[in-house]
Amino acid sequence: MTQFEQRQLAQVVAGLAEGVILIEPDHTIAYANDAALAMHGVAEIGDLGATVAEYRANFVLRYRNHREVGPLQHPVERILAGEAFRDAVVEVHNFRDPARIWTHRMRGLVTTNDAGAPTGLALLMQDASDLYEAEERFECMFRANPAPAVVCRLSDLRYVKVNQGFVELTGYVRDQVIGRTFTEVDLLGQGEHRASAVEHLHAGTTIRQREACLSVPSDAEKYVIVAGHPIEMPGGERCMLFTFADLEDRRKAEAELRLSEERFAKAFELSPIPTVLLSSATDLPTSVNDAYASTFSDAESASAMPWVEEAERTRFKRELQRYGRVRAFEGRLRTRDGDVLDCLVSAEKVTVGGGEGLLCAVQDISSRKRTETELISAIESVMADASWFSHGVIEKLALLRNPPRPGKQQAVAEKLTTREGDMLEGICRGDTDEEISKALGVSLSTVRNHVASLYRKIGVNRRSAVVVWARERGIGEKTSFEHYGKNTTRKPGRKH
Repeated sequence: MTQFEQRQLAQVVAGLAEGVILIEPDHTIAYANDAALAMHGVAEIGDLGATVAEYRANFVLRYRNHREVGPLQHPVERILAGEAFRDAVVEVHNFRDPARIWTHRMRGLVTTNDAGAPTGLALLMQDASDLYEAEERFECMFRANPAPAVVCRLSDLRYVKVNQGFVELTGYVRDQVIGRTFTEVDLLGQGEHRASAVEHLHAGTTIRQREACLSVPSDAEKYVIVAGHPIEMPGGERCMLFTFADLEDRRKAEAELRLSEERFAKAFELSPIPTVLLSSATDLPTSVNDAYASTFSDAESASAMPWVEEAERTRFKRELQRYGRVRAFEGRLRTRDGDVLDCLVSAEKVTVGGGEGLLCAVQDISSRKRTETELISAIESVMADASWFSHGVIEKLALLRNPPRPGKQQAVAEKLTTREGDMLEGICRGDTDEEISKALGVSLSTVRNHVASLYRKIGVNRRSAVVVWARERGIGEKTSFEHYGKNTTRKPGRKH
């Protein structure tokens, strides 16, 4: 080769993106281009080492592949032995700065003369640091991802990566999957649109998520959601990333929901209490039980709850909106025959069949209301003239008609003067005016004046009405009536 040709070759080599190191047969390093120097983090060829031995002392190389050649088979020694190799991936550590690491993809060339004797050795390298760092990041992310995942190489449909999530989901061990083909371990399973999913796999296009039933080593069926996403692995290799979601919990929840809805439906239908399920959106019945249909109307009539008064419907909705539920709301409903019933309506918001509704139970209290009305009417008729009743009977009738209202005693008592309070207490004990006069040490006329003032203030005109008024307001409940008990029957001529 002429000197001119050598100079041209040197210029070409110097401009290559690949690193080139030329080694003489005597093991001296004759040349290194700028790319090779940069890949070792040095500026001059002398920093690599004058000989192969110095190069090995300055830089520690560790195979990332080609592990079968053994740790002592340094790439330089391999070309010194006359071995031409390619695609040896090594990690290069600077002995002086161990924290600095490069990843090189190397190949060795041996040049010979016409007689076949070695005339020179060349070590060519590419900086693959970014590529393998990206691969390492992907590997770490893939392993740490809790979602079950498998990577399938598209060129031969073999599985190349499996994470722990997939192992735990299916019960496979890695060796049962890694290196196997799609036909050996079918991860699309049986299910709807399987043929379409297989076509997308062969085409290397996205497989949309779908339900599938996988066969797993335990000879059981595993229901999952599977999806496929085409990816490009570090190095440019096209693959399909399969991801999975376990459907077992959802299937169990759906089964429990179906069972719960079946129980609800049976209880709903068999309940003797009129019950209706209203739509939250329209307030119209979506389902009624037999008791409701026979009393009011069936669901096909599509009419809202038959409130007699619109004001009651409004109050019912307001209470429901405020508390989210209604308990024993008293109102009147019209039957399918046009009769009016006094009812207690209870309502609760429910979710049935995936839709929201309002469950209403109706209790007919018309008979009870009639009984109460008749009883109160009879009590009021009797108490219109209760002068011939004993004090105890008056007290019981008053409590029956209007039960005491806690917390009202103090408020009412504050409206009375001290003497009026004394009169009220004496009358509730059953004392006559003379007995009150003697007990308080005041004149009879004073007692009568205060009693008259008490009558005016509370709006009554007889002593029995004072007792009723007091009992209706919870006043005098703890007063002893032993004195009055000695006179259980009033004489006709006694004043009240």
